[in-house]
Amino acid sequence: MTKIVFFRSGGVFYGFEEQGHTGYGEAGDDILCSAISAMTMFLINTAEVAYDSRVDYDIEEGDTLIRVRAKAALPEFEADDYKRYAVSGLFLGYYRQLGDMLEEYGDYLDVSVQDRPYDD
Repeated sequence: MTKIVFFRSGGVFYGFEEQGHTGYGEAGDDILCSAISAMTMFLINTAEVAYDSRVDYDIEEGDTLIRVRAKAALPEFEADDYKRYAVSGLFLGYYRQLGDMLEEYGDYLDVSVQDRPYDD
């Protein structure tokens, strides 16, 4: 099972942590893991390239752990409202997409939200 915990501060999504393999298919052929990986990289690339916002991320292959966070989603770090809404919207959109996926893949995914301030 892949567990995904989204980070939220003041009602604003700014990051997440993904851990584990879904177990939906064989390693290397797991379409659910592939979909999650593709959505994660889409979020990172869009925030960095389209919105010129730094995204802090770590990928620990051996532990199957991915951490992604963007300060630009939060008002205490980003003054530009448009950029802030765009970056936080990417995280919110990913959270909603995974919520939709839970209907079909609930046995392989666990999605939750943790309210906590951004920490370096």
